[in-house]
Order: sequence, then structure tokens, then C-alpha cells
Amino acid sequence: MRNIVIEDLHAVPVSKQKVEVVERKGIGHPDTICDSLMNKVSVELSKYYLDKFEIILHHNIDKALLVAGEAEQKFGGGKIKTPMLLVFGDRATYEFEGQMIPVTEIAVDTAKKWFKENLRFVEPETHVNYQVELKRGSAALRDIFFRKGELLGANDTSAAVGYAPLSETEKIVLKTEKFLNDKSFKKKFPESGEDIKIMGLRTNGEIHLTVAMPLVDRFVKNENDYFRKKEIIIEEIKNFVANKNDFKTFIFLNTLDAKGRGINGCYLTVTGTCAEDADCGQVGRGNRVNGLIPLNRPVSNEAAAGKNPVSHVGKVYNVLSHKIANEIYENVNGIKEIYFWLLSQIGTPIDKPKIAAAQLIMNSGSVDDVRKEVNEVIKKELSNIKQFCLDLAHGKYEIC
Repeated sequence: MRNIVIEDLHAVPVSKQKVEVVERKGIGHPDTICDSLMNKVSVELSKYYLDKFEIILHHNIDKALLVAGEAEQKFGGGKIKTPMLLVFGDRATYEFEGQMIPVTEIAVDTAKKWFKENLRFVEPETHVNYQVELKRGSAALRDIFFRKGELLGANDTSAAVGYAPLSETEKIVLKTEKFLNDKSFKKKFPESGEDIKIMGLRTNGEIHLTVAMPLVDRFVKNENDYFRKKEIIIEEIKNFVANKNDFKTFIFLNTLDAKGRGINGCYLTVTGTCAEDADCGQVGRGNRVNGLIPLNRPVSNEAAAGKNPVSHVGKVYNVLSHKIANEIYENVNGIKEIYFWLLSQIGTPIDKPKIAAAQLIMNSGSVDDVRKEVNEVIKKELSNIKQFCLDLAHGKYEIC
């Protein structure tokens, strides 16, 4: 039994609502660093477990804290005074069939590699200290991985919701951050840091994007140079956004800045991320699994990053709900907007949710016209959940 419900949602689509607010935290934001890192550790652990034992063993690395360090920003180049501290938290399997598993080494090595590949000016050996607090999981949750059945039972009772399609506001917020953190942009503007946050507001036919993005101090000579570079970057963003949507768009960059206050009136960092001395980060405080914080939408409060990809529905259902919503929207005609809900019951196989509910806002026709097609898509996706979990385990889905 799949427990599928398909219903008509009598609601105003997000694109027709008068006010829409969307946020995205870029790759260098402290919260996104935690999400990205812990999920990468889960991927690498899963690969290790599969390679050595042909199964994915119990782990949930979804509790992490990036403690901000201390830095001294300076025109022409400052310095790191106290390193950041990355704390890895929660559970992992350290031993199986008499073989020890180098969990600590995998976690730290993965983090160092991630820093090197994603944050140009963070030196993983000197700018970050590492503290691994991963312990063995409880007997009951570990036992889930050894019970009979092709699919594991859910290790939690948890709900998730996905939706489709993205609104134009969501698309432009997502695309703008990816543009600013693209390698080609960094090559053209090496002074632009990776710690980008974009808050998008759509109202009265306009989109306002408030962007926070530090400049890297080694590339800034003085206050005048800072504001000159800032204005050039604003124009670059305006040109990009103008070609991506039909709304009248307004761009605001680093609005805390104040001319005449020297370095104190400029948003500068040594490393490109404010985690160096201004803001700590945690798993689960950033983007949802589709890369956005969409305030007009229902969202799950689960932190998907770092959870294991085969039994923890906090990860599996969060990503799968968006995948199924997109599959329905792309393959079934007449749907304006869809919300897709999944609810697990702890211990029940993950392909048999307590409820799988599709809520449809129709563009044309009625829900009854598409009920059979929607039902078939849902059943197909739940039947393929084993392959989906393997793809999750190998990092084939972005989750932040």
C-alpha cells in the first residue's frame, strides 16, 4: 500500500501572490559551509562503507558547528589571528565485522579537501581546527541496517514537502548567487568573496535583491577603491539580472557600508567568508534541499545534510518530495503548481510512507482529469526508491 492521496488545493499560486520573499545563502556562508561539508562527509563515508562491506552502515552526521575565529582585516591584506573551529557531531559506525573504520580521518580529510576546492582563500591546514565528536549510534537504530527486506525501515517519524515549479523570483535569486560564485565571475572579480547571501523581494511588479558579499581585503587598496569596485560589481549584477527576467529589478549590495568611516564602513574579509570572525554556522539553518529559503512555501524543518541516505527519511523524503513534485509537474499537463508531501512512520520500509499526498493547483481542467497520471508517477518514483537512495549516497543530488 502506497497510501496515495491526490487533492485539489484551493490556493493562490505563489506567482500570483502580491508579496513573495526568497532567500539563498551561498557556498561561503557559514551555514552553507556546514551543510555542504557534512553532506560531503556522509557521501564519502557511504562510499567507504559500500566499497569495504557492500552496504551503507548507520551514520547521521547532521549536527555540526562552525565556530567563527578572529581576523584582522586591512586594506591591502589582513591576517587570521585565531582559526575557525569545525565541530563534527552525531553518529557513525566505527567498526564492522571486526574491521575498524577510519571515520575521524575520513571526516577531517573530506573537510580539508572541501575547503580547498570551494573557498579560494581559506587555508584548511592553518585557518581551521577540527574537532570530531561522532559517536556510535544506538542499538535500535543500528539494527535497522541488518533487518531483512530489500529496503530499510525509516529511522524516524518525519514529514517532508516538495513543490514545483520554482517561481520567477526563486529562479532569479538562485541564478544570481550561482552567477556571483561562478569561477568565471571570480576570475573577473577576484575581490568578490564566496560568502554571499541574497534576499529577494517581489512586490508591485518589482523584484528587489539585497545582496551581501564581502570583498577580499588583499585586492582592495583603500576606501575609495572599495566603493569603486563595489559600484562595478553592482552594474555587473544589474546587467545579469536584466537578461534573466522581465520584472523591474533593483539591486542593493552591502547596505551596511558607510563612506567616510574607513575600513569600519566597508564589508571586508581576509578569506572571503565571515566565518573568519563574524558569524558561526550550523547544519540546518540555511537553504532547503532545493537551494532556497522560500518563505511563501511550506517547508520541512529537518536538516537533510549529513543524514544517511538509505534509512533517514529526514534526508530521503526531503529530496524525494521535490523530485516527485518536479516529475509530476513536468510530465502531467494542466498543473499550475504542485505541493507533494511524504510522511514516514519509524520502522516502516521507506517505500511505504504513512501518506504520500499531492496537492494540485490546476491551470486548466480538474484534478480528476489528471488523477490517474499523477498516481502513476508517484507509484513509479516510490518503486525506484532503492536506486534513488544509491544516487543520494554517491552525491548525485545537490541538497543546499
